[in-house]
Amino acid sequence: MRKKTAVMPFLLALAAVTIAGLSATAAPAQQTTQGETSQKAKPPARDSCITSECHATLDKDRFVHGPVAAGECTVCHGKSPQHRDRPAEYRFAKIKDTAAACYKCHEQFKPKKFTHTPVADGECTACHSPHGSPNKFQLLGKGGALCFDCHDEELVAGKFVHGPAAVGGCIACHEPHTADYAKNLRAEGPALCFMCHTDKADALHKAAFVHKPVSDNCIKCHNPHSAAKQFMLRSRVPALCLNCHKDKKEQISTVSVKHGAVETGRSCLNCHDAHMSDIPKNLLMEPMDLCLNCHDRQYRLADGGKLMNMKKWLADNKNHHGPVKQKDCSACHNPHGSNNFRILRKPYPPTFYMAFSISNYDLCFSCHEKTIVLDPETTKLTDFRNGDMNLHFKHVNKPIKGRTCRACHETHASNFPKHIRESVPFGSWELPVNYRKTETGGSCAPGCHKLKKYDRVQKEING
Repeated sequence: MRKKTAVMPFLLALAAVTIAGLSATAAPAQQTTQGETSQKAKPPARDSCITSECHATLDKDRFVHGPVAAGECTVCHGKSPQHRDRPAEYRFAKIKDTAAACYKCHEQFKPKKFTHTPVADGECTACHSPHGSPNKFQLLGKGGALCFDCHDEELVAGKFVHGPAAVGGCIACHEPHTADYAKNLRAEGPALCFMCHTDKADALHKAAFVHKPVSDNCIKCHNPHSAAKQFMLRSRVPALCLNCHKDKKEQISTVSVKHGAVETGRSCLNCHDAHMSDIPKNLLMEPMDLCLNCHDRQYRLADGGKLMNMKKWLADNKNHHGPVKQKDCSACHNPHGSNNFRILRKPYPPTFYMAFSISNYDLCFSCHEKTIVLDPETTKLTDFRNGDMNLHFKHVNKPIKGRTCRACHETHASNFPKHIRESVPFGSWELPVNYRKTETGGSCAPGCHKLKKYDRVQKEING
């Protein structure tokens, strides 16, 4: 009995030491040396699906939905008898009403006139990942790539692409959720364009004249996404302009004498600013300055004729015709084309001689009194008379070789009174006029006849 009694305490002590050793091996120390943290692993959140066994990568994207990042899956999914092989606390429901789930946390969009289809359908996940994404706001795609999941990519297939559309910045112009304007636009008409094109907005407010499409809607001329033409123009000028300016379209297509400015270079934009101007008709410059901007050189015409350097001619000849003094070339010329010589608004004889007809002088008689060539005698109509003999009547009223206005007068400018010419083109010869003015009359000795004089007071007898 004594031996048995002595053995028992020893066995009890050995067992205690062994159990203590095993316990020390099984559980790491809660605290070691100062500054070291516990090596015990943090238990996963009770509601999280993100474990090494399940959904391990849901929180690995650059942008992670808040509940996912916090491991709070039940915020959106709730609990459900699914995943029956999992403990009850890890069983989550499939979301049936996406929008309702989102609006538990996210503020619902205020109702507006226009709503993006996914929002209207309650399909937030058509654009956003509910868990995580490489893109901001957990978008399923970056910029336009996301939009073109639904919208036709042909929108940006043109040669020239609008800046925001080219870089996928659709939301520069469109609200992605709800908007007050059609197409979910952020603003209406030109106001939308002026959000970026501030230079045009400033000019618009300062300009005296604004092209109607600019004040109405820029997209009448420009495609807001892309186009085959530069500046996203819907068609090439002048066709683009003539879509609205129907009267000019008919005129330009039917006239026999074309204005080069309409048919060359930038066409309508050679003369007009497409947006705004401080000059009527949206002209780029004051009318005469605009004309002389091109007519500052000599032009050779297709018919072999020439157009003089008008800018130089006006500078060298100081006695200007009335419309020229008023700097109004369009008083006589139609800048869009005409059926008359030199795109004149009304008939005017292009030759030295022409049989008399009052209609031949319609252009001149737009301003001048026509009786100046109809009355054979006068003491008031003109100073060009020999006594009371009207010399305008005498020169013009001939059945075959009536002298036209251009036979004696330079229609733009001259250094002689009444725009009398120094010489007249007569075929290849510059026929001299040799006009001399006196106090009561004058004389001329042109190549067509010998010296002849006239006097209003003392009638000259010419041989």
